[in-house]
Amino acid sequence: MSEKIRVKTPIVEIDGDEMTRIMWQMVKEKLLFPYMDIHSEYYDLGLKNRNETNDQITIDAAHAIMKYKVGVKCATITPNSGRVEEYGLKKQWSSPNGTIRGILDGTVFRAPILVNNIRPSVKTWKRPIHIGRHAYGDVYKNQEIKVPGPGTGELVFTPRGGGEPIRKVIHEFEDPGILQGIHNTVPSIRSFAASCFTYAMDQKIDCWFGTKDTVSKIYDAEFRKIFDEEYEANWKDKFKEAGIEYFYTLIDDAVARVMKSGGGILWTCKNYDGDVMSDMLASANGSLAMMTSVLVSPHGYFEYEAAHGTVQKHYYKHLAGEKTSTNSMALIFAWTGCLKKRAELDDTPEVGEFARKVEDAALETIESGIMTGDLMLVADPDPNNRRVYTEDFIDHIKQNLEKKL
Repeated sequence: MSEKIRVKTPIVEIDGDEMTRIMWQMVKEKLLFPYMDIHSEYYDLGLKNRNETNDQITIDAAHAIMKYKVGVKCATITPNSGRVEEYGLKKQWSSPNGTIRGILDGTVFRAPILVNNIRPSVKTWKRPIHIGRHAYGDVYKNQEIKVPGPGTGELVFTPRGGGEPIRKVIHEFEDPGILQGIHNTVPSIRSFAASCFTYAMDQKIDCWFGTKDTVSKIYDAEFRKIFDEEYEANWKDKFKEAGIEYFYTLIDDAVARVMKSGGGILWTCKNYDGDVMSDMLASANGSLAMMTSVLVSPHGYFEYEAAHGTVQKHYYKHLAGEKTSTNSMALIFAWTGCLKKRAELDDTPEVGEFARKVEDAALETIESGIMTGDLMLVADPDPNNRRVYTEDFIDHIKQNLEKKL
């Protein structure tokens, strides 16, 4: 290429931790910067920098996405007690993903990256099944009691500012047991519904939603009611014009239908369902390293990221001077997804076309038998399959990309 492709509007670039941080730099230097003129608003969310800024850097990054609409994020560490000691942290900082998700009021959507020589475990799946998880409330924000013996377990709501409390008996205990209280909010559910319909329109795919409202006649039924209201008020005509549909069914029926589906749908799930089913989809399609991930806000913000973690074990090998065979596909597709969305918003089709060429080059690399160690375990057996190291894999993608330019 004689002239670099210019990305008109800045992209919010959010750097991360460990092995993914190493690969992040490789992807930029080998697959993007030689061909593209990209101005980025850069935020270093490496754990040390989050600690030094008291996590203000994470908040700043989220607000930058609100300004520029599109961001791309590397994988980051959410520290446990061991990480606090390892990095000498002031405290166990919150998940950066959770902080950004909360500020942007968004929902995370994931979908498998399909290649011809890695077949889904479910033979009927021909197109990607996208999954959206309502990552708020439920058991992840619960309160639990270990019941020591006989007594009454109650659910109580006390109105602020006076009024009679609402009380319901959960169970009359005669023996030891357990209690759990969960919650959700109407604004959070409405935002989730709007994000799901926004994503389905963006991808031009049907939207499926399932709860257990036949059993949970208030909690799950409220999810269904809000989804129905949002769809009827804001999306029905748009979906009809786009040739896609919204489909509700019970969660158990949704699971059964998904297993016989040909794919090409958005499966929207409550928090726990989405947590479990997203891992099932990832495993059935190879690994988390072969999944795209995007945070979509109903307010028009998009943040693309790697679906997996920071690949800690490979990072320690890298620090010891050993070669690794780490899969960079999710990182690459985070960048290409970001560029395609930036191209759409800026009306710069040449940027989107370049991003698609990078994706095609990556897919062709794997389909030619050049792959990282994790993919060797799930790819179709072939004597031409060859395991390569981390940087070599990206170099092969670069070679295929050069042929397309």
